[in-house]
Amino acid sequence: MANKTKFYRYVALLSHLALLLWVANWQLLVTKEHAYSVPFVVLIYLMPLLLPLHGILRGKAYTHAWANFFILFYFLHSITVLYAVPAERVYAAVELVLAVAMFTGCCVFARLRGRECGLGIGKLKDEMEREKQHFEQR
Repeated sequence: MANKTKFYRYVALLSHLALLLWVANWQLLVTKEHAYSVPFVVLIYLMPLLLPLHGILRGKAYTHAWANFFILFYFLHSITVLYAVPAERVYAAVELVLAVAMFTGCCVFARLRGRECGLGIGKLKDEMEREKQHFEQR
């Protein structure tokens, strides 16, 4: 694995773990008024971060790619809290930074690792030429 690929893997991994710890701390310990029950908070806020954890720890590019769908929830949550809840803006800003870091790390790692493994999609022009040659040889 190239150094650049390793760097983005560690960005994704560290921001994922930090986001998991931050959201757990914020939602379970820091918030004084609990509008929701603890099982609900765990299910809604923490479970989406736990689902891709095994694949991210093992450095699987495919897991990094689909984990981005979960990160969008935390991105939207932080933007909403930044706008709507002035008392929790600092917490939301940290969540936003961690979510953007994880999104960036996961995207770039999945792309670089996919190229290293030969999983990249070629240009349409080259693919069409290859198909044309394949069918003309028959």
